[in-house]
Amino acid sequence: MEEVNIKSNIERKKTKKVRVGNVFIGGDAPVLVQSMTNTDTRDVKATVEQIKELEEAGCDIVRVAVPDEEAARAIKPIKKEIKIPLVADIHFDYRLAIESVRNGADKIRINPGNIGGRDRVLQVVKAAEEHSVPIRIGINSGSVEKNLLKKYNGVTPEAMVESALNHAKILEECGFDQIVLSLKASSVPMTIAAYRLMSQKTHYPLHIGVTEAGTVFHGTVKSAAGLGCLLAEGIGDTLRVSLTGDPVEEVRVGNAILKALGIGKKGIEIVSCPTCGRTQINLIDIAEQIEERVKNIKKDIKIAIMGCAVNGPGEAREADIGIAGGKNEALLFKKGEIIRKIPQDRIVEELIEEIEKL
Repeated sequence: MEEVNIKSNIERKKTKKVRVGNVFIGGDAPVLVQSMTNTDTRDVKATVEQIKELEEAGCDIVRVAVPDEEAARAIKPIKKEIKIPLVADIHFDYRLAIESVRNGADKIRINPGNIGGRDRVLQVVKAAEEHSVPIRIGINSGSVEKNLLKKYNGVTPEAMVESALNHAKILEECGFDQIVLSLKASSVPMTIAAYRLMSQKTHYPLHIGVTEAGTVFHGTVKSAAGLGCLLAEGIGDTLRVSLTGDPVEEVRVGNAILKALGIGKKGIEIVSCPTCGRTQINLIDIAEQIEERVKNIKKDIKIAIMGCAVNGPGEAREADIGIAGGKNEALLFKKGEIIRKIPQDRIVEELIEEIEKL
């Protein structure tokens, strides 16, 4: 059966194009993958090391927590060592937002409702304008204002959207429109509903994500379900997969979600069978080893790792290269054509060698 390419059927909603350092969010820019460091931002060395790992994994934008002035000042030396744009995450103290901008933050994330009155917001906006730095208004389901909770009888998508738009209005009244919006909930259905509604009501680019999604396993499932649904509907200009674990995993999952939808950047795609009673090689271990060895290859290569010679070449005919298991050996094939047999103890090494040739 011929494979159907549905990549062109996903049409993103046109949103305002906002510059963040050397990249853009929204408009005709690609969907960008973000993550957030879990190091102490004041520890410049550790933070830079983690950001470089994120860069290598394919992270487009990184965010750091700024809990105090020392962390805000650390942005300057951190910026000198990294390649991707840096976002400062600010809560409660407007002065930290201003200090972060002055030290080179490419974007700031604030909740205008918790950093003080209009005069303080105006000071933040002035600093952002002077340094051409956009602002992300980040609303979480747990931070919706009490008056909106009363109005909507609890946390609802409508309450989250109204909260975000009210905060955006504060910035707009200050003459500022370099805005990115996010509305995150730990509930997948609420997250989807909130972003769908917001997409109808604004032209600002949307940063999508399921907040506090959970451990690597559960968080990946929830994020794939929520973000995959939104992206398939053309909603979302940048994303973060929130996982309790190594932030590098957030980047890998984010890029995998985009690639699965046909809207991601170049990279390896692995097709592997779930195995069955016909499998006579340790396919699970082989697949895991191959996945680890090729994870940082940036070229578009489709690899098929199939358990048997009955269906392997046929089911993976669209792959660039792959193997189909036999008894203690495997058939190496390219574009569905069998090339040679490989003994089981050489499968990983010889497949990697062939991939490197591509």
